[in-house]
Amino acid sequence: MRIGELSRRTGVHERLLRYYEEQQLLHPVRRPSGYREYGEADVHTVRRIRSLLAAGLNTATIATILPCLRDEDERLVPTCPDLVGDLLKERDRISRAIDDLRSSRSALDDVIAAAPADVAERARGALTTG
Repeated sequence: MRIGELSRRTGVHERLLRYYEEQQLLHPVRRPSGYREYGEADVHTVRRIRSLLAAGLNTATIATILPCLRDEDERLVPTCPDLVGDLLKERDRISRAIDDLRSSRSALDDVIAAAPADVAERARGALTTG
């Protein structure tokens, strides 16, 4: 199938599919005409990529772990021994980032709470009308 069909079947824009190829996540066959030719397996690969991106992984990490995953009952299953440990490290990294964001939000909440009532009211009014 050509890139347009892969895009339609996965809901991923053609530009992103080309980017995935640049990042070594997809490996289409090149026809003599230069067109990319994708197979049925690429539909599944794109879905795996999207799932991993949604999980907070970057494309460099995805490129290293993608060969160590298989689909089983609508979920990704690790197949390489070291992968679970690597995923635990990634989860810890994400958890630290979430904790940092919560601290930032709390600091902002403190600053916002310190605003005089009239200033806070004008700000709320501007948010609802703007």
